[in-house]
Amino acid sequence: MDALSADLPLPAPDDLVGLEQLALELALEAGRLIVDERPADLGVSHTKSTATDVVTVMDQRAQDLLRTRLQAARPHDGFLGEEEGGTSTRSEITWVVDPIDGTVNYLYGIPSYAVSVAAVVGDPSQPGAWRPVAGAVVNPVTAQAFHARLGGGAWLRVGDGPDTQLALADPPQLSQALAGTGFGYDARRRAWQTRVLAGVITQVRDVRRIGSAALDICAVAAGTLDCYFERGLNPWDLAAAWLVLTEAGGRFTGLAGGPPDTAMVVGAAPTLHVALEAVVRAAAEAAGDEQDGVGQAAL
Repeated sequence: MDALSADLPLPAPDDLVGLEQLALELALEAGRLIVDERPADLGVSHTKSTATDVVTVMDQRAQDLLRTRLQAARPHDGFLGEEEGGTSTRSEITWVVDPIDGTVNYLYGIPSYAVSVAAVVGDPSQPGAWRPVAGAVVNPVTAQAFHARLGGGAWLRVGDGPDTQLALADPPQLSQALAGTGFGYDARRRAWQTRVLAGVITQVRDVRRIGSAALDICAVAAGTLDCYFERGLNPWDLAAAWLVLTEAGGRFTGLAGGPPDTAMVVGAAPTLHVALEAVVRAAAEAAGDEQDGVGQAAL
């Protein structure tokens, strides 16, 4: 783990096993719900940050399912989800969930979306004050289930097949690396991210924008992307995937080695991480202030 407080309480190894199993079980169940009960009309119930940042009725239904199951299994734990409804912890564990990571893909029928369920310690509202200890990311369309626990390695199960351990291979040079990224919904943020992308894309093999941060980060762990960077991620977007990547041998940080936060995250194998972080940091500095809408690169 990178740039995290060493003072956070950690569950016992046997407890970590149970947390991982519960995260995987519930992510699979919620995944079946959003696929099997997907209505013809998803009924976009409201928007969040912008008119293009939608919430479907299935986002809320999946989160309600996860919350109900977790409260029954571990009534003293806290709960933090992307949609409405949360509770403070009365134990050392808070569950951080994204019922559908990649809602726009889900809305359009693009098969790149996931359920993310993570058990964390600390306060997930404060960068550097929390860490994931167990989690699962499930793509219910491809039947890929990524899961991990602290110190237990990262694993991928496809359908009813066996678990395969994930371990990062030696990465390519940055110039030959395939990078993943994403974009926010606010137009001003997208403009800033575009300026950053312009500073990165000439330094790598190519860039992919798939539409689910959780799946992108897990793709680095699985080797189908070499690296990843993005601004604007929240704890529910990254908690479980962060653990999958680091347990596979990767690094996942903010800029300058700080903790992952909304300003930027960078993930890759350790040596590639060093090179990518430097390029992303330089591009972010050149992009200027996001709120200004004009950066140095545009002057």
